[in-house]
Amino acid sequence: MKNNKFTFSFVVNENEIDDLNHVNNIHYVEWIQNAAQKHWDILKQQIINKNYVWVVLRHEVDYLASAKLNDIIEISTWIGDSYGVKSERFVEVKCEGKILAKAKTVWCLLDDKSMKLIRIPSEIMKILQ
Repeated sequence: MKNNKFTFSFVVNENEIDDLNHVNNIHYVEWIQNAAQKHWDILKQQIINKNYVWVVLRHEVDYLASAKLNDIIEISTWIGDSYGVKSERFVEVKCEGKILAKAKTVWCLLDDKSMKLIRIPSEIMKILQ
């Protein structure tokens, strides 16, 4: 782990519950992406040039247990290896200390104007390490 973990919490709402009476898997992916976005919003404040955007290349999610309505969910995320145009991010989804899901996501960096791949510049590498 290269960075400190970024953590936040929220309560499972009715819209996230499926026919099996637990949180639908698609919402875990939304939570994983939201965690990355919230963390990046904080990190990018350290960068003068904010003309970058991250997009997902790959999600790997292990579903270990179910979340239910009104559960208090704690999401933690941190950055793994970053190289070339890619950066790895890890996420844990917990309820009452129990891991419900864990994920590894590979992101790539784009220039926000041209939307073309861009090698991670040194100013970003400094905050990712």
